[in-house]
Amino acid sequence: MTIQQIQTLIVDDEKYSREELIFLLDSYPEITIVGQASTGQEAVAKIMELKPDLLFLDIEMPGMTGTEVASVLKEMQTPPIVIFATAYPQFAIEAFQVQAKGYLLKPVDEKQLAETIQHIKALINMTQTQENPESTNGKLALEAEGTIQFLEPKKVLYVYRDDKNTKVVTSEQLFETKLTLKELEARLTSFSFFRVHKSYLVNTHYITEMDAWFNGAYQLSIAGTEEKIPVSRNYVKPLRAKIEL
Repeated sequence: MTIQQIQTLIVDDEKYSREELIFLLDSYPEITIVGQASTGQEAVAKIMELKPDLLFLDIEMPGMTGTEVASVLKEMQTPPIVIFATAYPQFAIEAFQVQAKGYLLKPVDEKQLAETIQHIKALINMTQTQENPESTNGKLALEAEGTIQFLEPKKVLYVYRDDKNTKVVTSEQLFETKLTLKELEARLTSFSFFRVHKSYLVNTHYITEMDAWFNGAYQLSIAGTEEKIPVSRNYVKPLRAKIEL
């Protein structure tokens, strides 16, 4: 499987919901729809047959629920990435307890879907890099004022967007680059970086504390700096799922 072709299965007992999501996903050339299922039992059978990379899964379905399907998938050697798509926000905690990697509320918001697809691509890139560890030996090249500085990713504490520039922060120095946060996210995901806010990437190795802030958002304490890093509420549960044992 390559990052340009993510084999995807859509599971929802409502035909309209399946068709709407397929329509929205048509904008992403890297997504290939390999099948649909309308029940949990049918989903399990098709997963075993088609071995998709990605599963968009409804939760409330007659018979076998989406979380029950996800629990079965945990026993697979190489389970698909699970993204729940549901009209019921109260199932969020239960979804992440069965190792879901994302949670979309129906009707699906296009911006949230775009962020989810970006997250999926980063997860797949990380998995591929872990399978080929020699690809993690590179250094981050930062061009500034006619020079190119090479930085070891493990020394970076966090990265953030400031107006038109991107700042790369280590415990000793601050670097500027014209690379976008999205470009840096693609390059750094395999080095344990995680997007916690639309303007911040954090090296999860340096996270020491997460404090409640307001409206479901949090702030991170990072070893090596006194700065507090904001965590948007949409990223709190995926972040905890990534860093907690």
